[in-house]
Amino acid sequence: MRFMVLIKADANSEAGVMPSEQLLAEMGRFNEELVNAGVMQAGEGLHPSSKGARVRFSGKERQVIDGPFAETKELIAGFWIWKCASLDEAIAWLKRCPNPMLGESEVEIRQVFEAEDFGAELTPELRAQEDQLRTRVEEQLRQQDA
Repeated sequence: MRFMVLIKADANSEAGVMPSEQLLAEMGRFNEELVNAGVMQAGEGLHPSSKGARVRFSGKERQVIDGPFAETKELIAGFWIWKCASLDEAIAWLKRCPNPMLGESEVEIRQVFEAEDFGAELTPELRAQEDQLRTRVEEQLRQQDA
């Protein structure tokens, strides 16, 4: 199972306050543990919402809303993608994580849908398309790293 681990923003992350050297070192050690255990598949911090935008969909209409966004507690400051056997395993890993913010913080764990979760609606043709797209993305990433 894959899980997205969402680090919630706070006033400091939204103000662009960068983590301390100590926190970066602690997170680096934690990320190394995740990688060594085969858990971490991706992970990044995000710029403040003031540097972002949202696109609101209403039928065929699209409305662009520039950041910053008001509800800081609903914003994401960073994320990981983890591969774990269960939600309980993901929770156990997260409990070992250094606090990602200066004060109180909250981190959300959500399971990522896999192809088999979609049942018969994901036809063989749609599954083939999905597999082909994943292969192309992996090839592009390999080319970027070369």
